[in-house]
Amino acid sequence: MELSLARLRMLRELHRRGTITAAAAALHYTASAVSQQLAQLERDAGTRLFERRGRRVQLTDLGIVLAEHAEEILASV
Repeated sequence: MELSLARLRMLRELHRRGTITAAAAALHYTASAVSQQLAQLERDAGTRLFERRGRRVQLTDLGIVLAEHAEEILASV
């Protein structure tokens, strides 16, 4: 499994900011682009990383773990 640093950065921002829209704004992407990339990250990881709750998303327990690891990975790069 190979995970993209850009996608990990998006997951980290989603975890930090709480919404795809806020993560997208922080990263200067559209919300649609971030949503698509997070969906690809989920496929790459082979597990559910977030759940849709109406118009919002909530990270699963595994999504939180990966987001926390992403923080460490991105700090070391």
